[in-house]
Amino acid sequence: MALYNIKMTIDADRKKISDKMPEWQDIETVLLDMDGTLLDLHFDNHFWLTHVPKCYAEKHDMPYDEAHKHLMCRFTEVRGRLDWYCVDFWTRELSLDIEQLKHDIAEKISIRPDVVDFLSWLNKNKKRVVLVTNAHPASLNLKMDRTNLHVHFDNIINAHEIGLAKENEGFWEKLQAVEPYKKENTMLIDDNLEVLESAHEYGIKYCFGIQQPDSQGGLVKSERFVALDSFKEILP
Repeated sequence: MALYNIKMTIDADRKKISDKMPEWQDIETVLLDMDGTLLDLHFDNHFWLTHVPKCYAEKHDMPYDEAHKHLMCRFTEVRGRLDWYCVDFWTRELSLDIEQLKHDIAEKISIRPDVVDFLSWLNKNKKRVVLVTNAHPASLNLKMDRTNLHVHFDNIINAHEIGLAKENEGFWEKLQAVEPYKKENTMLIDDNLEVLESAHEYGIKYCFGIQQPDSQGGLVKSERFVALDSFKEILP
């Protein structure tokens, strides 16, 4: 009976994985997000939700709770716009050296499990691998320096070059001008459901989410998009 239960569990796991398996023979281009997809989102969450409020409170000589509440309201006002991801914008708005503050806790930057194996497989199988991120160039450069993931990409594009955040209408069409791709032969993996929705509406065929972008945070659930727990789930 125990062996039967084990077999049933293995068969169920195999079915779950096979349900997620894309048609790799049809995929030419793989577009990948950075924060929360290739990198643990815990760095960014800790930075914006804890570190920046602490530094802001110290800079403006105010209680931490008051600083945190003020910043959360400010962040909400800007979220979804390109400014939300802009180091220069927040440096001006908060009178803090945001780039330096990121460097101060750069040891928290970490690669999510199985990422390097996944990227290596894509490279070996001659897929065009493109990093497409909302991250400001200062953040992007810091993270590539810390992780060395840039060696796996055929191209690296940040939304600041396009002039729109990835979740904004028109982004994926404008991306075509700098990185031509066939929608029916392209995969996108991104932890942001709004980004996936935008890409899906534009016609990108294979759109996958991430189940737990922050290793210390909750799970992301979606009825529309398959969320990956591990990149191994979509490797042959």
